[in-house]
Amino acid sequence: MMKYVKLMSLSLLCGAAFAEDVNEKMDADADGTVSISNLAGSVEVQGWSRNEVEITGELGSNVEELIFERDGDEILIKVKVPRRSHGRGIASELSINIPQGSSVQVHTVSADIEVSDVEGEQQLESVSGDVTTAAHAADIELGSVSGDIEVQADNQSIRSRMNTVSGDIEMDSLAGELHAESVSGEITMVNGSFERASLSTVNGDITYHARLLDDGRLDIETINGTVDVDFDGDVSARFDIETFNGSIRNCFGPDAVRTSQYAPGRELKFTEGGGSGRVTIQTLNGSLRLCK
Repeated sequence: MMKYVKLMSLSLLCGAAFAEDVNEKMDADADGTVSISNLAGSVEVQGWSRNEVEITGELGSNVEELIFERDGDEILIKVKVPRRSHGRGIASELSINIPQGSSVQVHTVSADIEVSDVEGEQQLESVSGDVTTAAHAADIELGSVSGDIEVQADNQSIRSRMNTVSGDIEMDSLAGELHAESVSGEITMVNGSFERASLSTVNGDITYHARLLDDGRLDIETINGTVDVDFDGDVSARFDIETFNGSIRNCFGPDAVRTSQYAPGRELKFTEGGGSGRVTIQTLNGSLRLCK
């Protein structure tokens, strides 16, 4: 009996799968595209001055292979896993250096994404992972179903689009054009300046502490949540504000009026400065603060 136990233990040990370290490099164009796919674990992307892509980290014990190939100016990095893995042993932790001027696309399921020092366009999507990035001179598109999104920018004018289902969106120093949408999460925008910005939630508060440029447009809509708008600097716009069930505090002067003697709704319409821009805010259940 003892002999059988020893043989069985040896068999289990020999058949066990272990995580595999990875350390690979490949030449790359200075402004090419890098596409990355990793179902579970984490993906960290860092821009650097070399014209090459370097991958370090650890592959999950049940990973079939790491695909790392180049086609022209495009580089593909993909963690390939068995179809019937059921999520076991596939979590891979990847740290990837890419040329600073690259565009990057990252797709994950249950892996967090973090990008820094990348100056090309970014398309980052996760299902249940957080997305964190630094935005510079190129457009960004970010999405997560049940994860949070966090963006730190440097006030260069770009187009930004981001959405979550049950995650918060936090943005700092973005500029240009912005579209941010969440079903059940808060949206916070601070220290930015915009020609056009659209922020909407179903269940979540919205904060906009940023500048609206001349001829700019700001649209905010929430079903259940408060709205806090604090303009940085002077603003020139026509304001059209309405709440169904909530108070309106307006630091610009005019008071809100009842929309009906039979309903709790309030509305506020006025013009500030030359009125070259447009601000539209609608809430169903939630108070609103408007200041500068």
